[in-house]
Amino acid sequence: MLRFKSLGSGSSGNATLVEAQSGAHTTRLLIDCGVRLRDLEARLIEAGTCAEDLNAIFITHEHGDHIGCARSFVKRYSTPLWMSQGTWLAVNDESWAPFQHLLNIARDGCTIEIGALQASPFTVPHDAREPLQLRCSDGNRHLGLVTDLGHASSHVVESLQGCHALLLEANHDSAMLQASSYPSFLKQRVAGPWGHLANHAAADLLARVKHAQLNYVLAAHLSERNNTPELARASLSNALGCTPIDIAIADPITGSAWVTV
Repeated sequence: MLRFKSLGSGSSGNATLVEAQSGAHTTRLLIDCGVRLRDLEARLIEAGTCAEDLNAIFITHEHGDHIGCARSFVKRYSTPLWMSQGTWLAVNDESWAPFQHLLNIARDGCTIEIGALQASPFTVPHDAREPLQLRCSDGNRHLGLVTDLGHASSHVVESLQGCHALLLEANHDSAMLQASSYPSFLKQRVAGPWGHLANHAAADLLARVKHAQLNYVLAAHLSERNNTPELARASLSNALGCTPIDIAIADPITGSAWVTV
């Protein structure tokens, strides 16, 4: 069985818990830990597990709302940590020295075996050193997790084909962003090809990967200033051919319910 739960998604911090169960054994992977350590510990308990039960942490890239408390977490719990070489180079300093033995380097196209879970990283276009997103599987069901990308490259589209569930960025509404109080350089960064997906771009990506067995979409990383759940739902539901209520939204604080893929 494969299932996942957002522990919070947005500019204030991102974390997603993925579980794969094989018999009596459960493998738990935390993707990003972009919130305060005590908040993450509490959210894991609310999810029915605890920090000690994690088998590994995967960091998608070095931005603060994703790497967050990673160093503090591994210092306290000695949890194996995965990230790209580029992400490691972006964050590595003397403070990481005591924890280098916990580091594992992830690479595009190289599947990571963690207990009953297979995690397949793929590169995305984002303004970070070497950002990676993930496709997760228990060998039967497939979950795609993709946020923090400025556009859907052909590699991203290929990497998400055949997924049964998606956690998909729908960051902003283009009109709201352009009318916002953001300075021009920030508008250009967010809307640019190395920034974040607008609702219409997320819908276009969804239309390119939808298939008969794609049965769950969780919209994530919504901007609190430049988007609304209603706008995100309208765009994605139109692409998927369902009603807006069928599109779930990850909350910045409470995340989402558990979803069985």
